[in-house]
Amino acid sequence: MAAENAAARIGKSVMIRGEVKGSEELFVDGQVEGTISLSECRLTIGPNAVLTADLAARDVLVMGNVQGNIVATGRVELRAGSQVNGDIRASRLAIEDNAVFRGKVDLTQAATKTTESVKAAENLPLLPADPQ
Repeated sequence: MAAENAAARIGKSVMIRGEVKGSEELFVDGQVEGTISLSECRLTIGPNAVLTADLAARDVLVMGNVQGNIVATGRVELRAGSQVNGDIRASRLAIEDNAVFRGKVDLTQAATKTTESVKAAENLPLLPADPQ
């Protein structure tokens, strides 16, 4: 029987095509093509993982290969030896030496707060230019 605090695990011999959703921590060491969405949970990409997927979680730790965008409301960490080809949107980002990253970074206070701010700003009236 697994410990209650242990993360769910996708082993290195497992390949998944489609959408992975959950509300518990997940460790992926296999192959995933599609999307992974974890509400308010940590996602760990193991050193053997090969992902062609968009990722959304509270925190994301990458030790393997990811081809896709990463959105985190908390922290994204790229460990040495990891490879990420895609955009990252998060509150915090840490990249160790020898990690490979190709993409854009958007560091925001929180992904949801930024979206709400943009929607609110769209409804504000424009201020007139200062006459000189």
